[in-house]
Amino acid sequence: MRTVAVVLSAMVVAGCAVDPYTRAPISTHLQRSDDVGDCARLLRQVDQRIDAAGTRDAGAPRVPGFPYLRVDRFTASLGESAGELRGAGFAAWSELMAQADRQARAAELANAGEAERAVAVDACRYVLAIADGGEFAQLRAAAQVPDDYSTTLRVLGLYPLTRLAFAAGIGDWQQRTREVFALPPEELPQAGQLRRHVPAATPPELLPPPRSAAFALPASARPQLLEWALRHAPSVEVDTATDDDRIGSLRWAGTGAPSIAVDTGQPAAYVRTAYTHFAGRLRLQLVYTFWFPARPAQRQPDLLAGRLDGLIWRVTLDEHGSPLVYDSIHACGCYHLFFPTEAVVARPQRATLDEGLFAPQAAPPLSPGERIVLRVASRTHYLQRVSAQPAGAQAGTAYALLDERRLLALDWPAGGTRSAYDAAGFVPGTERAERWLFWPMGIASAGQMRQWGRHATAFVGRRHFDEALLLDRYFELRANGAAADRR
Repeated sequence: MRTVAVVLSAMVVAGCAVDPYTRAPISTHLQRSDDVGDCARLLRQVDQRIDAAGTRDAGAPRVPGFPYLRVDRFTASLGESAGELRGAGFAAWSELMAQADRQARAAELANAGEAERAVAVDACRYVLAIADGGEFAQLRAAAQVPDDYSTTLRVLGLYPLTRLAFAAGIGDWQQRTREVFALPPEELPQAGQLRRHVPAATPPELLPPPRSAAFALPASARPQLLEWALRHAPSVEVDTATDDDRIGSLRWAGTGAPSIAVDTGQPAAYVRTAYTHFAGRLRLQLVYTFWFPARPAQRQPDLLAGRLDGLIWRVTLDEHGSPLVYDSIHACGCYHLFFPTEAVVARPQRATLDEGLFAPQAAPPLSPGERIVLRVASRTHYLQRVSAQPAGAQAGTAYALLDERRLLALDWPAGGTRSAYDAAGFVPGTERAERWLFWPMGIASAGQMRQWGRHATAFVGRRHFDEALLLDRYFELRANGAAADRR
């Protein structure tokens, strides 16, 4: 079974690796003898060096035929709107993908020790974009993100049959989770001391998201964005039995073969901005990731145990910066929970085996000065409760709010920088034994910590954390309702 799973996982990774230079128009540009041809060849050479150095960023794939652009699921969803806008929309859409490539390449080249090449790449990106200005239909067809499920694995794993057992297991986990959330706070299981972590009062380190007037992306001045990021950062109350229950910042540690470690002396949450569609408008999201050193084994064998454990908390905001829906996963993509506010109502869901909306608790309304508190279990780091922290109750260990893009270029012990993620989007060394059992569900290396954009969140069915229409699938705005944030 182990050998089969290794081979199949390798097939999945290889299947996702499409050479973007084999598709037009870049394949045609490579044959030209002018500036466009020179730029196409320079870009291919740079990409070859990045791949040779092993510093490829997997967060957003390069667009086949347009390797100077990168696309994520939200940007791909704008393709139809770009078509309606035509000239202006096409240019704005292309620019969003160019920005994504610019950011990713900056980290890739820095990690490869070739940061100086970024200037030439930026110039050639402009040249190629001008040359491809009339290729709208081809770009719209190519600018898609492959999902993180392998049909090959599911066929070989007899998915139509094996999913029945997995669906039953998921149902059992959901029932246990409901029972925990139904307990009075004083009766929640506790193995150690409750330690509360609160966001530091200092301004967050957070770069603004891309803006585009053509698509009416939710825009806010940077001071307002930082204020929202601080306001919505949760307090995290962890049942702390061992050092593995302490949050910290990521770093490369060790010599010879460095590994990712968590510095619990530097508590932090890594923050990113994202966009989504909901109720006919584009919405800003704030995403907070907390890292623990490990999920220790609770028994032998423990298929879920391993190095590093990450808890992700996301808030989707309305146009005034008030929360509409909270949701959470672990950094493996597992345990997707929703916490809707009073501003939304759940849509009726069709009965199916596929994992759907699971909301073990409604989010509490927040009065002025109040903050969300996450109660986190020892060892498993499961969420056990979401509550409101009264105004002024700020006692606890302060954690810093750091831009998640830091993780794309962490200091390397021997000098230079390296990403926390490998070229497939995984955090190396965080594999879980569950992958030998869960591969028939089509997810490569199930349980391993992974990068934004690579979170498949359903074992039965297909779902991704960054899907552009995810919230519309499960919720709608309450008629004449106001977001549940009275601050």
